[in-house]
Amino acid sequence: MKIGSLLISLLPLSLGSPVFSLPFGEVPFGSELRVLQLSADEFVTVPETEKLFLRRRGTNFFDITSHSGQIAGGKLKDEIPVPDYLYPTELNEIETVSKVNKMINTNSMQANLAEITSFYTRYYKSQSGFEASEWVSSKIIESTEKLPKEIVSVKHFDHKEWAQYSIIVQIKGYENPDNVVVIGSHLDSINLLLPSILPAPGADDNGSGTTTNLEALRLIVEHILSSGKTFRNTVEFHFYSAEEGGLLGSQDVYGEYRAQNKSVMAMLQQDMTGYVRDPSNEHIGVVTDYTTPALTSFMKLAIDNYLDIPYVETTCGYACSDHGSALKNGYPASFVIESDFKKTSKFIHSTLDTMDRLSLSHMAEHVKLVIGTVFELGNWPYFTKI
Repeated sequence: MKIGSLLISLLPLSLGSPVFSLPFGEVPFGSELRVLQLSADEFVTVPETEKLFLRRRGTNFFDITSHSGQIAGGKLKDEIPVPDYLYPTELNEIETVSKVNKMINTNSMQANLAEITSFYTRYYKSQSGFEASEWVSSKIIESTEKLPKEIVSVKHFDHKEWAQYSIIVQIKGYENPDNVVVIGSHLDSINLLLPSILPAPGADDNGSGTTTNLEALRLIVEHILSSGKTFRNTVEFHFYSAEEGGLLGSQDVYGEYRAQNKSVMAMLQQDMTGYVRDPSNEHIGVVTDYTTPALTSFMKLAIDNYLDIPYVETTCGYACSDHGSALKNGYPASFVIESDFKKTSKFIHSTLDTMDRLSLSHMAEHVKLVIGTVFELGNWPYFTKI
C-alpha cells in the first residue's frame, strides 16, 4: 500500500476555510483527509483539497473513504471477480427497437439539456446541485407517472455526507425480476478551478448523458403504455450523484447492491455523449479497458445494427466513470463515450462546457444504443454464467 500526501500550491487561498459568503449555498472543499484508490493496489491519503490537483492532472480515482475498512495488505479484502455471462450474438428485437428509435425527439432533448445546464453548478456539495437532483427526479416522475405502480418505482438514494441524491428508476421484469440490467449516468458537474465558486454548466459532462438517458426512458415508457409490454428482466436507470468527487454516489449504490446480493447482469454507462470534434469523421468510442469484454462485444453488435455511425475502440483508464463502481462490486459493465477518448471535449470541468458546443443528433445516436441495449438485454432469457 502506498500512503502519501500530495501537496497543492496552485491556488492563492485556502479552500478549506469558509472565506466566501456564497449566495447559492456552496460548501467549500474541505481539508479533511480522504482515502483515494488510484489503481487496484495503490492508495493515498490526502486532504480533500488535493483531489482537485489529481483531477487537473487527469488522474482518476475512487474516493473510498467511507469504504476504507475494506483495505488490508494494500488490497481490498473482499474483491469479487466479475462473472462472465452469455450475451446475445444475434439481435432479437430489431423491429421494435427500430420503431422506437424513430420516435427520438431532439427538441425534447434540447429542452432537457437547457434545463439541466441552467443550474449555476451541479457540484454535489452545493445547494444548486441538490436542486438539480430534484429537477431530474421531477422529470422522471413526470415521464413514468402513467405506468402502474406495481411495474415502476422511483427511489431517491440518499448519501450520508452530502445532500445531492442519486436516483434509481426501476421497471420490474415480469419473468426474471431478479436479473437486473442497468443504464447509468451521473447528474453532477464540477468546475475544477474553483468548484465552490465558479459556475459549472456541465453540458457534456454530464448533462449530455443525463439527457440521453431521460430521452431513452421517456421512449421506453411510451412503448410500454402503447403496447402493454414490459421486459422479461428488470431494467433500471441510475442517475448518480457525486461522480466528480471520486465515483462517490455510484460506489454507495453498488456497495448496497452487493450487500443485498443483487444480480446485476449488465451495466451500460452514458457519460459524455454530445461532443463531435470532427463532423467528417463522426463516431462513438467503445471503451475496452476496465470493462467487461463479453458485454463490450454485445455493445459493438448493437452499435453496428442500431446506430447510423460507426464505433472506434478506445481506452479511458482506471476509475474513469461510474461503470468502475459496478465492476468493483462484481458486476459486468461497459462504457460507450462520445468518441475516441483523445477526441472528446476539452471544455469539460470548466465554464466553457456549454450546450452550444454539443450535437443533439450525436446524442440521439447514444439514445439509440440505450434503447437497443434495454430491449435486447431486458428481454434476454439466457443470462447464464459461462
